Amino acid sequence: MNAAGAAYDIVIRNGLIADGLGGAPFRGDVAVQGGLIAAVGTVEGTGAREIDATGRLVTPGFVDLHTHYDGQAIWSDRMTPSSAHGVTTAVMGNCGVGFAPCRPDDHDVLVDVMAGVEDIPGVVMVDGLPWTWETFPEFLDAVDAGRRDIDVAAFLPHSPLRVYVMGQRGVDREPATPEDLALMRKLAAEAVECGALGFASSRLTLHKTSGGQPIPSHDAAQVEIEAIARGVEDGGGGLIQFVPDLLAGDYEVALKTVFDVAADVGLPVTFTLAVGNAGPATFEDALRMVEKANTDGGCISAQIFPRPIGLVIGLELSGNPFVLYPSYREIADLPLAERVAEMRKPEVRQRILNDTAADDGHPLMFAAQAWDYMFPLGTPPNYEPAPSDSIAARAAARGVSPLEEAYDRVLDDDGHAMLLVTLANFRDGSLDTVAELIQRDDVILGLGDGGAHYGMICDASFPTYLLTHWVRDRPAGRLELAHAVKELTSVPARVAGLNDRGRIAVGYKADLNVIDPDALTLHKPTIEHDLPAGGRRLDQTADGYVATIVSGEIIAENGVPTAARPGRLVRGRQPAPA
Repeated sequence: MNAAGAAYDIVIRNGLIADGLGGAPFRGDVAVQGGLIAAVGTVEGTGAREIDATGRLVTPGFVDLHTHYDGQAIWSDRMTPSSAHGVTTAVMGNCGVGFAPCRPDDHDVLVDVMAGVEDIPGVVMVDGLPWTWETFPEFLDAVDAGRRDIDVAAFLPHSPLRVYVMGQRGVDREPATPEDLALMRKLAAEAVECGALGFASSRLTLHKTSGGQPIPSHDAAQVEIEAIARGVEDGGGGLIQFVPDLLAGDYEVALKTVFDVAADVGLPVTFTLAVGNAGPATFEDALRMVEKANTDGGCISAQIFPRPIGLVIGLELSGNPFVLYPSYREIADLPLAERVAEMRKPEVRQRILNDTAADDGHPLMFAAQAWDYMFPLGTPPNYEPAPSDSIAARAAARGVSPLEEAYDRVLDDDGHAMLLVTLANFRDGSLDTVAELIQRDDVILGLGDGGAHYGMICDASFPTYLLTHWVRDRPAGRLELAHAVKELTSVPARVAGLNDRGRIAVGYKADLNVIDPDALTLHKPTIEHDLPAGGRRLDQTADGYVATIVSGEIIAENGVPTAARPGRLVRGRQPAPA
């Protein structure tokens, strides 16, 4: 009995249970005691807290494999937007970027990398991070000391490791010496021994520092990848997370390097997969490589995002179609209302429309004029819009240029309007190809990117999108509910090696969601100024989450956070309950 005299801490009654394993959902109860699931089925004993789940869906907590909460996990006790969308475990340190290991003299280097790659303003990191660590174990201790709403786990990031070992030579991407490789291996083993899930790396061309240089890991040699991988194995094993150069479309060389290392060392791999909107289907080549590697005994999964990969742009965000124009930059720092008033003046409008873009700025800003793939993002947000709604199509219908149409649209809602740019995964103007890929056993869901791209995207809401658009609302090609829940729970948990969660069964971690499937609604992103130093970020909320439970404690009810902060650092891979 607990202190209240009840048999259990919580009993969820009469819900439709999707247990995370993909089987048919069933009616029943779930009892929670001591942070674990204590009973499933018909529960006779009472709970200190009873939740009536009649007409509700009960799922395991969601696991997001690809986030960047490395900073937010230090300066905040809430991992939003993720925790507002049923995520109860978030894995950070992806793309090989992060804040440890780091010598005091290299703080600026890592801030420069994170500002460029992940669109986190430098002042936010300078004000928000205490930098009380140097080594990766010390960083994990700093994370472990905090209390937050959900659990976090971490990869050892390649770029900080390289800079820590090699100093300026690492920043300049010089080849690692045998001594460098030996130290990287040692530090990788140390990181895994103290709790890293593995290591992460990237050679994506778009991953540049805020100064425009490739990140330190960009063209690291195979021998370096192997040294770090062997360190991971020395420390007890773990996962390799990798981002190939998606833009180049040439998966083969980069993936072969990582796949060969993984085969030699005996580690699993998950990598970012994107579907080009048009042109050669290079993603099919990547999947053929995955099939061969897995046939040969490997454990490889391609990670895909179930919405278009892209940007949200507007006058309040990091990008808009005019952000590179000198004439726009003259007024870019004005308060929004004043800027909108200026832009509505005919002479200012004409000057901006006749201007030419400068050749500097963030590398993603090339997409801010991708008219065929740019759409107004309204209420409710439509992430699979019809081609006829594109800026290009709307401009043609009006008989104006796409630039003029975009100009008018960013001024909508007094300048608060947002535009969605669908850079990938929107092949032939739909998500049909993504629908096919989601059904594959070697393709998993991820890439929510929570904690990053604060002024460019808000993709951490994808679990809600999966349950609304993909399961309930899509006109055709919908997913079965049980399959969608499995892809959000036991599958990512298995890939990460977190085998104590992701399913509803006795002895598993009591991370749970109670959801009203009819009320489940994804709202349009909003702009908040709640980062350190008043920094701006995109946030996104949802209706329909009746309760989210982490380690047996309710962290939110009906979309309202509670005071509970049961989230902890997950140190390393976790075994399944006996």
